[in-house]
Amino acid sequence: MGLFVRVSRVVRSNLNAAVSSAEDPEKILDQAIIDMQEDLVQMRQAVAKAIASQKRVQQQADKAQSAAGQWQQRAQLALQKGEEDLAREALVRKKTYTETSTGLKSQLDQQAASVDTLKRQLIALECKISDAMTKKDMLKARASAAKANEQLQKSVGTLGTSSAMGAFERMEEKVLQMEASGQAAAELAGADLESQFASLESGSDVDYELEAMKAQMLGGSSPAQEALPAADTPAATPAAAPQDAAVDAELEALKTELDNL
Repeated sequence: MGLFVRVSRVVRSNLNAAVSSAEDPEKILDQAIIDMQEDLVQMRQAVAKAIASQKRVQQQADKAQSAAGQWQQRAQLALQKGEEDLAREALVRKKTYTETSTGLKSQLDQQAASVDTLKRQLIALECKISDAMTKKDMLKARASAAKANEQLQKSVGTLGTSSAMGAFERMEEKVLQMEASGQAAAELAGADLESQFASLESGSDVDYELEAMKAQMLGGSSPAQEALPAADTPAATPAAAPQDAAVDAELEALKTELDNL
């Protein structure tokens, strides 16, 4: 017995899972509205039948009441004519119709209460269907949005592995490499230009310093010689003249080399 219960539970759970996975919210909502509308049609038919029955009972009660009134008049007429037995028979008929009318009126009151209940139920069902239709539209819109979002997420999830997206990523990486290479070449060209200007500037400084040295050497020898006092300096001897000439020649050669630099 326990095994049968377990197997039955497994079968029912599998069936419920299959049914749940096969349920489409939009179709289920549409079918629910259709079922409610069918119930509404049946409710309207029930109300119509109850009202028709109420009208028939009302007509029967009115007819019985009218017959009772007629037999009352006949009893009076028979009594006036001295027909007491006939008047008695008329009163018996009157009583029968009066009792019938009373019973029908009691039934009519019950039917009126039943019709009122059915009408309230009909109005409540119509309101429920109206609310359900509004809610159905909202739920269908939410279901459609959820499906679209799910499809979008699946599409986005597969973009990273697709060949097209891979090509975009490769091209982007290649463009980044090309931009980096161009930037590096520009920086190298700028550095080479800076070094050339630095070399020119340093060369100009050397030239300026060389010219200053030349001017100092050329302008500094005569004043020094002129500043020597005559008394302290021994008289130039003929042997010193050749030595001064050699120094002057060496000095001129040095100046020539400096000029050629």
